[in-house]
This record gives sequence, C-alpha cells and structure tokens, in this order.
Amino acid sequence: MGYVMGFGQIDSTNLADVGGKGVALGELARIDGVRVPDGFCVTTDAFQRVVSAAPSFDAELDLLSRVDPDDHAAVRALSADIRAVIEGAAVPDELVAAIGEALGRLGEQAACAVRSSATAEDLPTASFAGQQDSYLNVVGLAEVVRHVRRCWASLFTERAVVYRRRNGFDHRRVRMAVVVQRMVFPDAAGILFTADPVTSNRKLAAVEAGWGLGEALVSGVVSGDVYTVRDDQVVSVSVGSKARWVRASPGGGTEEGPVEAERRARRALTDAQVVRLARLGRRIEAHFGCPQDIEWCLTGEDFHIVQSRPITTLFPVPVAGDEENHVYVSVGHQQMMTDAMKPLGLSMWQLTTPRPMAEAGGRLFVDVAPVLATSAGRANLIGTLGKSDPLIRDALQTLVDRGDFLRLVPEEESGVAPAGAARVPIETDPEVVAELVRDGQASVATLRRTIEGLSGPALFEFILADIEELRRLLFGPRSFQAIMAGMEAAWWLNDHLETWLGEKNAADVLTQSVPDNVTSEMGLALLDVADAIRPHPEVVAFLRRVAEEGREGDGFLEELGELPGGREAAEAVRGYLDRYGMRCAGEIDITRTRWSERPAMLVPAILGNVRNFEPGAGGRRFEQGRQESLRKERELLTRLRALPDGESKAEETRRMIERVRTFAGYREYPKYGMVCRYFAYKQALLREADRLVRSGTLRDREDVFFLRFEELREVVRTGEADGELVLRRREAFRTYETLTPPRVLTSDGEVLAGQYRNADAPPGALAGLAVSAGTVEGRARVVTDMARADLAAGDVLVTAYTDPSWTPLFVGIAGLVTEVGGLMTHGAVIAREYGLPAVVGVEGATRLIRDGQRIRVHGTDGYVEILG
Repeated sequence: MGYVMGFGQIDSTNLADVGGKGVALGELARIDGVRVPDGFCVTTDAFQRVVSAAPSFDAELDLLSRVDPDDHAAVRALSADIRAVIEGAAVPDELVAAIGEALGRLGEQAACAVRSSATAEDLPTASFAGQQDSYLNVVGLAEVVRHVRRCWASLFTERAVVYRRRNGFDHRRVRMAVVVQRMVFPDAAGILFTADPVTSNRKLAAVEAGWGLGEALVSGVVSGDVYTVRDDQVVSVSVGSKARWVRASPGGGTEEGPVEAERRARRALTDAQVVRLARLGRRIEAHFGCPQDIEWCLTGEDFHIVQSRPITTLFPVPVAGDEENHVYVSVGHQQMMTDAMKPLGLSMWQLTTPRPMAEAGGRLFVDVAPVLATSAGRANLIGTLGKSDPLIRDALQTLVDRGDFLRLVPEEESGVAPAGAARVPIETDPEVVAELVRDGQASVATLRRTIEGLSGPALFEFILADIEELRRLLFGPRSFQAIMAGMEAAWWLNDHLETWLGEKNAADVLTQSVPDNVTSEMGLALLDVADAIRPHPEVVAFLRRVAEEGREGDGFLEELGELPGGREAAEAVRGYLDRYGMRCAGEIDITRTRWSERPAMLVPAILGNVRNFEPGAGGRRFEQGRQESLRKERELLTRLRALPDGESKAEETRRMIERVRTFAGYREYPKYGMVCRYFAYKQALLREADRLVRSGTLRDREDVFFLRFEELREVVRTGEADGELVLRRREAFRTYETLTPPRVLTSDGEVLAGQYRNADAPPGALAGLAVSAGTVEGRARVVTDMARADLAAGDVLVTAYTDPSWTPLFVGIAGLVTEVGGLMTHGAVIAREYGLPAVVGVEGATRLIRDGQRIRVHGTDGYVEILG
C-alpha cells in the first residue's frame, strides 16, 4: 500500500490503511446523492515509516505501556514527550512528494481540512470521537505536511492515551492515518443524528444547526437550533441563540466572532432543508447499516457531508422480524443481573424460562406489548411490575398514556387471562416448605450422581431432559403457591397495618430471621468460617496475602493446611464451598466463575468478618433478628386490640404474620436449586470443552461460553467448530459489557427510564424504592466487585446490584443502596431479614455517591441523603 490514497480508492476493506474516518469518507463518496468534498488520505504506512525511524519512540512507548492510567501526571509527561518526538521527526522526501501530488489535484493553494483518522476510531464498537485532532483552513504543501505530523502526534494526547487504556486498546496496535479534504466554507453547519440521542428512538432524527463552521457547535461555543424529524415531518423546533460563529480566517486556520444580532434568533434551516437533510441521513444510515452521527455543511442549497460515524451509545434493539410495535422489559432488572451475558449463558437461561425472551446487547428482554394491548392485561402487568420496580411501572404507564405506540385490542381478542383469577390458597404449614426443600435436594443429588459419567451427545440429551426437571421445580404450582403466599402476606400486612396503625412497611421487621432462607443462612455461615480462622494469626496473615494477590484456583487452601490452625481453617472453607460454592456474582449466567472455582473471591469477606465480629456472631445475629420480630409482633397486636373490632383485626394479623414467617424464607430456595444445577451442567460442559481443546477443535476451553447450547451440542457431535464465529462473539461481548441496559425499550429503539413520584424526599436527595425499613447514617462504600470489598462495621454498601452472592457482605454493614432492585428481589429480601435499612433502584448511585462520603439511608420512605 502506498503513502496516499484518494477517496475513490477507499472502501470498508481499508480500515488498517486509512483508519475509521478515512474509510467512512471513502464509503460516503460511493453513495448516490451524497456530496462529499474531495480529498485523500495519508496512510498508516506513512505514519509507521516516520515513527519507526524517530529516535526513542519505542522506548517511550514501553514506558507508556507500564504507567498507571490513573497517574495523570505521569501520563501527561510521557504523552508530551512522545508528541514532541513525532512532531520533530523527519518526513521522507518521497512522502512529501506523494502528498504534494495529491494536493495538486485539489489545487495547490486549496484550503484544506486536515483530520486524524486512527485505526481504532469511528468504529461500531468505539467512536473515539474527539480523541485526536483536526485542523481547518490549512493552505499549502508545507503547512499540510506540518499538520499531518501534528495529527500523528495527537494519537498520544493525554485524553487519547487514557481512553485507549481504559477501553483495552494497545498503543502499539493503534496506527494513525490522516484525512486531507477540500474545505467547505458553509453558510450553516452542524450535526445530524439518525437516531434521537436523548431517547434513542431510531424513528426520530435530530438535527443541530448553527451559523458558519460546525466547530462552534462541537466545541460548545454556541447552542444551536435543534430540529427533530419523523416520517419526513419536522415534529419539533428549538431555535438556539447562536450568538457566535467560527469561520475560516484569511490567514489560515479559523477565528471566532459574534453573529449579527438579527441572525441570532433566526432559524439556520427551513423545514424543507431539515427534511432533505434527514432523508440524506437515512440514505447514509442504510448504507452503513446502523444509526449514524453525521457532520454536514450547507452552502447555498447544497448539503455537503464531511463525516459520518456510528452512534456507539445506543443500546441495540432486539430483532423481531416483523413490522409490529414491541415493548421490551429487561429481564436483568428483575433478576438483579444487568451485566452482559455470554451466548451459552443466554441460551441456558432461555431454555430454563417458560416465556419467550428476545436478545439484544448480551441481555434478555420480554415483549409485553400483547399484554399491554388490553385494559385487563395492562392493569395486571403494570400492577405486578410496579410492586417490584416503580421505574418500570412508570415507564410502561407513560407509554400507555401517550397513546401513540400501542395498538389496543378488545378484551375478547386478547387471549390474555383476566386479572385476579382465583387461586386455591395454600395451607399455612411449615411441612409444606420442608417437603418442597426435600424434593429439591433429592432431585439435585440425583442429577449430580447421573451427570458425572456422561459425555458426548449423551451429555447434551441428559441436560435437555434435566432442564425439564428444573422447570418442574422452579415453576410447579405448589412451589409457586408457597412463594406467592409469603409475598401476598407481606403485602397484606404492609397495607392493613399502615391503614389501621399508620405503620409503614411493618412486614420488614416481621420477616427478620425467618426459617428456611438458604441465602440469609449463607451469609451467617460465613461468620462461622471466620470463627474457625480468627484464633490463628498466621492463617489470618496468609489470607491477607491471598487477598492482595488475587489468587486463582483453590491451591491456596492446600498451602493453608501447612500452617498452625490451617487445617481446621481449610476444612471450614471447604465445608462452606460444599454447600454454597456454586454461587457467584451474576450467577444466572452459567459461564460466570463460581466460588468453588476461585475460592479467593470469598477471602475479603472472611477477613472482614474476622475483623468486625466476635466469636459466635452468626447464631447471635439470627436470634437477635428473631427476637426483634417477636417483639414487633407483640407490639402490633397490642396496638390493634385497642382499636374498634381490635380482637378480630389482631387475630387476622397474627395469622398473616404466621403465614409470612412460614413462607418468606422459601422465596430464595428455587433459585438456589437452579444455581446448583447450573454448576453441575457447567462442570460437565467444561470437561467436554477440555476434550475439544485436546482434539484441536477449540483453541481455549472458554470458547464454549461463546457458543449457544445447541451450537455447542453440534460441535461435540461433528468435531468441527467455527473459530471465526467465536472470535466475533468475543469481540461483541466486550462491546456489550460497556453498555447500560434500559429497563424498558421499544422496537423503535426508544428507551423509557421512568421516574419516581416521591414528594416526601427533600431537595437534593436521591430517590429510590424503600425495601427495608429504618434510617441509618454511615460511611458510603462504593463497591463494584465483591472480591475487592473492604467494609468496616457501620458502613453503608453502595453498589449497582446485589444478587444472592453478595449476602456474605450484608452481615457486616449498616445499610444498603443499589441502582437496581425491587421489593421482592434478593437484596431486598435479605436486607429485611437482617434488619438493614435499604433503598434500591437509585439511578446512578455508584456515580453520584462518592466512596467515603457520609450518607443517610431512609429505608422507610425511599431516598438517600448525601451528608458530606
């Protein structure tokens, strides 16, 4: 490849030669009806030729690769050194000649825009927008060459270096091309988004416009006009002040100045021009196959397109294969696992659940449009989801009330069962729960015995059959009755006791230390592990080293046995893993690393228990909760008896308290049984993966995580795998990890976030959902990885979400704040059982609350105050 390529020579295959911007311009130049100012690219070969000959470049890169990206001073100094090396590098005569020849075709004295175009820029997975530099109105060969070098150097600005490090791009693998393009001197310019950047709606296009060059808008010098377009109609217009412009300077470069007073409030574009521009955008979007962020210029009546890049912040829309309107509700927000899932994990969850689930961005969604189409369906669905997550309720209600998206159907056509269909009540008998638990334990034991000896196609046949057994246990009518009995009793108690006594969320205290809750027992059992370790200082010191080193595997347990007291400590840890080792953060994804696979994940929590508790704390903690629940029951019943018809109210309440304490603990058990099965499946599938690696079919055992269950089954049957598919899926997963899934998403791509309607929260408070009563003040500890948690007694845990794996941390904290959650999700259930004030569903909590700040959690009223 030469040093210079004209736009007409460039297409999507030339990314490594001309970078993201260059490829986009080459592709844009091929679209009928799209005017692109002519130009050329100085290729990455030219960049590589110059920097490889520059003194000290490699040595400086070595230093940069080792520096901590959070060490801003070091990054700044090293970046400046590298830029100086590049800007001072000699440019070979043949490269200057090639640039001069290409420039001559534009006109030697033509004014040009000189823009960076990195090989990791303007990609579908990472835009890198604004990370490198652009120079406008550059005239003459010498100035063009000088600015080409400056563009090369801008690959190593501080912001670009930090961005690459944090997004996993190797400095040595990213190379720089430079776009040289004939300047357009526009009357107006701006940006066109082919999807609404605020709502993500793919049916809405948004246009921003200002006078002069678009740099005034991009740099924030002015607020331009904003126009939105749908179906070739301008649906909204907001005219900006446009007080200043940026335009070409006669001496080269650009200058800023004031816009004449009479033009400031005048529209930069007419409706007809806006619609014409939006149509151009749709044509460009269709060519590239995804929503675009497009830079445009207007001269007279001609639109010139000077750049187009993918909008990388949009969450993908599930593929429906029809033209119907769909409303997708996030499964992850119900399951307390909003992280991206790998294909094997997605497919296993889809096999497990009874409802069809759509897939997008590594997450699962349920289409609720058919249910929302009828009044009975709406009332049932919005009421049910509202109890769990008010933000989902508000988002769905907003969509229904708007009346512009859902097609309503008569009740008789809906096929939806009417709300409130009668169910036979289950008797309040602890033996019901005991029988369900015994059934689940026996079933898991049978699975473990049977699956151990299976391999090949027989293994997959067995897993598919066993999933039917799992579904029986998860969704059987008796199990469902038991779960609903506990939930409905809690709702009854909260509603009636607030009406009768003004007591808010009374069930929160009444469900402390209920029996048969396998998840809360798991947290208390880790206190018993700490009791086995605490008397042995050498064991404690060794475990501190393990935590600091982040050990993989379970080899440290063997080493532990060689220390005084270590054998007892190792036995305690192994005993805990035997019962709970199948758990982990994000455990609904079968591919996630389990505690049994990496026991060191538990060490920080164990050390926290050693430090923060006295011996016997587990038993005392449970008994204290039980006594507090009994005390609350006596108090409430006494107050009720003093009311009119008090004996009847008290007796009915006593029966509901007995009922909630009988069934509330079972709420956690079916998921525990599911995770036990998932771990058995995973171990068997990894044994199969090891065989595939030994035979050369797969390169890595974890490649199986990037195949769906049926695809893996076929690989095992045929002994053939598509390595390119695995690589594409690995790359896609890395992209999905950076996305934040919406609670509610329409098939138009519109994200509906929902709002809290909490009039009681003081100004500045962070609103959320009250899930566990009480108020507490404490130091906020913002934790994103349980294995790195360093909590002291009295701290308030602030995190994105908590699933059962986080329960061991709950025993040592004073309160809980999460970004995701509902009344009956696991974190809420365990917070109530442990008596922790908790507020969940606090949007942006891990960003708005800083680690170490003092906060007050209002678990009764549902908000968090930041105290300083």
